[in-house]
Amino acid sequence: MSRAIYPGSFDPVTYGHLDVIKRSASMFDEVIVGVLSNNAKSPLFSLEERRLMLEEAVKEYSNVSVITFDGLLIDYMKGNDISVIVRGLRAVTDFEYELQIAQSNRKVSKDTIDTVFLTTSIDYAYLSSSIVKEYARYGTDVTDFVPDFVADRLKCKFCQI
Repeated sequence: MSRAIYPGSFDPVTYGHLDVIKRSASMFDEVIVGVLSNNAKSPLFSLEERRLMLEEAVKEYSNVSVITFDGLLIDYMKGNDISVIVRGLRAVTDFEYELQIAQSNRKVSKDTIDTVFLTTSIDYAYLSSSIVKEYARYGTDVTDFVPDFVADRLKCKFCQI
């Protein structure tokens, strides 16, 4: 059985993320979406809020599950018999950063972990969670970028700030 993990902050989940999840779900028997706590970022949504949004967004895929974790991805993978990481690439700058991480993961895991890169659909190549949050902060309709329920949660979040 082929298992892969698609890790990220998903703050919030976008149609670009969902495109990668959908395509991964057709490539692997099981895809685990790993919502992680990233110390380098200050998320708008809590870990639990991001997990719940993702679960709602992927409920149509029977072979996709959502988990949260803290710590090193490769440690989680070793403990859960996962050997493939899925990453989406929007641009060359993404590739340079992701390649460094992929090579480091292979080195630290003693060559037991591989990374599969999926180029983002051209429809979402410009899209990032940061862009979505910036538009939402100023009241712009973001339903072209995220599912309606995510757009609603963004509106609520920014009404509270």
